[in-house]
Amino acid sequence: MSNRFAVADLGRHLDGFREYLRLLARLQLRANLAGKIDLSGVVQQTLLEAYQARDGFPLDPAQQAAWLRRALANNLTDEIRRLGSRGKERVEEQSLEQALEASSARVEAWLAREESTPGRKAVRKEQLSRLAETLLQLPEDQRQAVELHHLQGMSLAGVGQQLGRSREAVAGLVFRGLKKLRSLLAQEGRTLK
Repeated sequence: MSNRFAVADLGRHLDGFREYLRLLARLQLRANLAGKIDLSGVVQQTLLEAYQARDGFPLDPAQQAAWLRRALANNLTDEIRRLGSRGKERVEEQSLEQALEASSARVEAWLAREESTPGRKAVRKEQLSRLAETLLQLPEDQRQAVELHHLQGMSLAGVGQQLGRSREAVAGLVFRGLKKLRSLLAQEGRTLK
């Protein structure tokens, strides 16, 4: 295991992806499924699979994130299918994996606007995890509005329709959410535009 992770180190390393994976999973669930799937359990299963595959788990951070996104897509698909066996939910595995990739790209692009030097790209995993954790500190309605608008790319009107609010109310939630997010990240020494 010269270039591989030590067993305890891999566990700690993988745990650093936990909130990032929860964010990606949360971004993919339609409102009618949100309360029916245990996201913590799906993320835990994904991390367990990565741990069990430790000898084949990639060393490159970008490849690690891609591996985890694929495993997360598979696990979310399995959970949705389990629900479907009790109801009428259908899921396209390929489209879920593509949606996770797209959400991840939007999150990374949002963070990339903050990159001031190439050296900062080396801490991307940590930034993704911090952003995901910081989003959880926002009030629920602000968090949902920011995630849907900025990380899923929905229009303000689309977010309003999903949240049952007017476009103007959503704009206020996004504004206040971003302001609070900037403040929280600034306390950690980061900023967000």
